[in-house]
Amino acid sequence: MQAKSTHSLEGRSLSCIRDDRVLFEQLTFDLVSGQVLLLEGKNGSGKTSLLRILCGFREPDAGVIHWCGDEINDSPFYAQMAYVGHLDGIKKELTVLENLKMSLALSSCGQYSIHEALAKVHLPGYDDVLVQTLSAGQKRRLSLARLLITENVLWILDEPFTSLDKHGIALIETLMAEHCANGGMIVLTSHHDIDLPDVDVQRINLS
Repeated sequence: MQAKSTHSLEGRSLSCIRDDRVLFEQLTFDLVSGQVLLLEGKNGSGKTSLLRILCGFREPDAGVIHWCGDEINDSPFYAQMAYVGHLDGIKKELTVLENLKMSLALSSCGQYSIHEALAKVHLPGYDDVLVQTLSAGQKRRLSLARLLITENVLWILDEPFTSLDKHGIALIETLMAEHCANGGMIVLTSHHDIDLPDVDVQRINLS
């Protein structure tokens, strides 16, 4: 069996200032394949700002981020990263299938087909349903289905359990554990504690 390749994400002495207020400074972390980094802290402590820095939406005010030893702007980092934010990031005017096909057109094929992914997130048979008719929880699960059909080592998730009931939360935790077991890694924020007993979970509290 071919060994899984190992990836690494490193933050070195990161600082973030917003509206003349220091959210965090001298923040350092290391993450490798199979691990989860959980960002904790009260609202306004800088959790989403750190995710935005990791995604390249803004630059850190100090410090550097490395992906597999190279600065993220000089590496294939962005092609291997997927982000799901507070908003679901799906087009309500399109059907479930059209949304997933659009996501697939922008990335490489992942482990699951569209129909397999829909079954995984408990949305089988919803292919031709307009997204605007879905419940909030169904929209959230659809947004996370995009992670299953595309090939991304790093999942960056901002409050992925929003709008989900306890069964939906358990489902997403299962998908996260599976992703890590397959050599993936995850950075997420959550106001819920996560139940991943077989995964190496690191925590940073920004409060």
